Amino acid sequence: MRLDFKHLSPSQVAAVLALSIATLVGLANILVDGNWKIALAYFSLLFLVSYALIFYFLQKFIYRRIKLIYKFIYQTKASKREEFYNKHIIPQKSIDEVKEDVEKWAAQREGEIQVLKRNEAFRKEFLQNLAHEFKTPIFAIQGYVDTLLSGAMENPAISKKFLENAGRNVDRLVTLMNDLDEISRLETGEQVLYKQYFIMQDLIREVLESLSLKLNQKEIHASIKKGCESPVYVFADKEKIRQVLINLVANSAKYGKPGGNIVASVYNTDEFKVLVEISDDGIGIEEEHLPRIFERFYRTDKARSRDKGGTGLGLAICKHIIEAHGESMHVRSKTDVGTTIGFTLPASKE
Repeated sequence: MRLDFKHLSPSQVAAVLALSIATLVGLANILVDGNWKIALAYFSLLFLVSYALIFYFLQKFIYRRIKLIYKFIYQTKASKREEFYNKHIIPQKSIDEVKEDVEKWAAQREGEIQVLKRNEAFRKEFLQNLAHEFKTPIFAIQGYVDTLLSGAMENPAISKKFLENAGRNVDRLVTLMNDLDEISRLETGEQVLYKQYFIMQDLIREVLESLSLKLNQKEIHASIKKGCESPVYVFADKEKIRQVLINLVANSAKYGKPGGNIVASVYNTDEFKVLVEISDDGIGIEEEHLPRIFERFYRTDKARSRDKGGTGLGLAICKHIIEAHGESMHVRSKTDVGTTIGFTLPASKE
């Protein structure tokens, strides 16, 4: 049987080397003196001494450094259990096993570094977008105020118009601040949810009714999907879910085609979950943008999106509200075909 040297522990390596040395010396002694008893005594003594020395030096100069590697990997002060592990378990590992541990640690660290790099890129992009979102209304307000102070106040019609425009930009800033504050409270768990049982279809009808003027302006027909009319109870914060639905329906109307359709569907996926989806036949979203549409300030078409208004935080708020319920959101879309955005909620057995 062939001995696999790759997977030997330090004690086994010491034993193999000691056995080799003792055997060679024993055979040499037999060849010189021909006395097998003396050769056996030499063999035994040399094996024990060689084993002790080799094992000691392996421990001293190799596995002592391996222990330091493990301490660096864990980067914490070892507990009694970890000290026992370092003292008794690590010395039993082969070099290949130690190599595998280090490679796993290196792969994990590489993954963490990549996540940090992506997060840093998102952070920089978020700060740039945040600065832009604040800069636009602030510069507009500054322009109107400077113009008024330069003499435009003498003209009542112009001063009223400029003040109205400045007021709209102030409202935009207030909305932006409120949205950021809400996201912050949702992320930190400070936003309290007041959960109750309610019928999902009733809330959808209320939302569609409240947005009927906006929908009528684009001649968009909104309805609940046929077959989904039967009452489905959910257990959630009704006002927060109303906010989610308003954002989703308003987005569908904003990017929908004139004369298009918005369809809401509600399904009991099982006895524990309810799936709610808002679908439209609008312009759709390119596939490359789908993974990021729930990010703060992320816009698939920045110029066109800003022209249509909004803070760019609507979908991010929706995502945080749903996640605060312990659920998740998803999106399906195809350009010039339409978009479906859905979320799950806890079901009620009522």
